[in-house]
Amino acid sequence: MGQWTTLDTPAGTIAAWQAEPPAQPKGGLVVIQEIFGVNPHVRAVADGYAAEGYAVLAPAFFDPVERGVELGYDEAGFARGRELVAQLGIDAAMQIVEAAAGHLRRHLAASQAPQAVGTVGYCWGGTVAMLSALRLGLPSVSYYGARDVPFLEDPALVAKPRAPVMFHFGEQDPSITAEAVQKHREALPSMPVYTYPAGHAFNRDVDPKAYHAPSAELARERSLAFLAEHLR
Repeated sequence: MGQWTTLDTPAGTIAAWQAEPPAQPKGGLVVIQEIFGVNPHVRAVADGYAAEGYAVLAPAFFDPVERGVELGYDEAGFARGRELVAQLGIDAAMQIVEAAAGHLRRHLAASQAPQAVGTVGYCWGGTVAMLSALRLGLPSVSYYGARDVPFLEDPALVAKPRAPVMFHFGEQDPSITAEAVQKHREALPSMPVYTYPAGHAFNRDVDPKAYHAPSAELARERSLAFLAEHLR
């Protein structure tokens, strides 16, 4: 079970959910939220990766705009989440990821653990995770990043990825078409791209309208194998 801590970033000091493994960490992992904030679901995801052996930090990305955001999975929550994403901006999100990765490396060094750090992100966080690999050199797992395609169309960004990234998409996701998924394969042919018989947010186990257990379980197995390979 994790707990709240603080994280110093270029955008100011923000909250972050910190979860520790039961033994010496295998490495560090930044969990990147959906548009709904670091809510109980995101905190549970962080705790789950900590149980698998990683030192985990889930920053409250929206804190520079509005502190303590935890939105519902309804139209009002979606609308406010999109507003906060736009107000924060992708560059500030990248700065927060970089600060979180640095925090984890220092923490790992103090415990004499491997200092490899990666990310896993969901929805908006999936796009941020992808950019964490391409821009920051952090091995990353990206779940259903609906904002990926404009970045994939930047030849300078995709020509020489700084780190590997694994992608997970739902085949029934109305926000990410089959053509959009194919653009990932074309732009980043060396990266694994998986699809599942599910819709958007199929890992969100607190939302019965979205959750698809077989897909979530298989994606998690693949994600853990990817992290074990690249964070050591």
